[in-house]
Amino acid sequence: MKSSLLAKITLVCSMLAPWLAVAADEVVFRDKAGRVLKKSDLAEANGNFNWELASTTTVSEAAKKEHALGRAAGQRGDHRTALAHFAEASKLAPTWPHPVYDAAFTFLLQKEFDTAYEYYRRVDQMAPRGFFTAKTAVHALRMELNRELPSGTYLSYVALEWENDKQKVRQIAEAMTRVTPGFAPAWKTAAMLEDDIGRRAALLESGLKARPDEETRGFLLLNKALVLHEQNRTAEAKAILGELALAPTSPRDVEVLAKRTLAQLVQR
Repeated sequence: MKSSLLAKITLVCSMLAPWLAVAADEVVFRDKAGRVLKKSDLAEANGNFNWELASTTTVSEAAKKEHALGRAAGQRGDHRTALAHFAEASKLAPTWPHPVYDAAFTFLLQKEFDTAYEYYRRVDQMAPRGFFTAKTAVHALRMELNRELPSGTYLSYVALEWENDKQKVRQIAEAMTRVTPGFAPAWKTAAMLEDDIGRRAALLESGLKARPDEETRGFLLLNKALVLHEQNRTAEAKAILGELALAPTSPRDVEVLAKRTLAQLVQR
């Protein structure tokens, strides 16, 4: 009799298990369009992201070899050879954005800003949800071509990546916000290096007002969410992160980081 009762209980539990799992998978966030983010969507959100791994493009070994040769030539400063290898890699893998992206960067280094813009635009068309900093490059170079920013602004900003002194980077970024207040990436960099939370919040807001591209906007909002959490305004922070995680226009790296940050806040 006892074993029969246990068997019935086991049967009932097995029947209820799927329902209980669904019930436990509570909604974390729902946006205005009705899109839903559940706990299960955040379960494996570790924040790790790789643009190459995210790509669905199949790339031949021959294309990879040409691309690698191009990068090696670029590191030696041999831009002409680098561009030749990138062009060959693109022929072998026409839907692979990486050689086009590196060609764009090479033209940028040569101060051929019009050509760099066209190549970055090609990358953006090939990878509409982002590829490294292509969206920022397209937006900034377009502003330069439209004379909304001084020529060379984006190149000067990119050069900050090669500066190891964070204090110097902060000073240069802050100087750029004064000289070119309409250049949102400078506000982002200045904010990320600011220790004072009130000052950081103000810098982030200035960046958001500067008509940022989707990539820069995403990182400005990610950092704003962190500031709000530090200010005990976690509900507002979760709303920002939820919107970033669900928005179809969010760059893929922003989506991944938004989910990871939201998962951390939900667990607390």
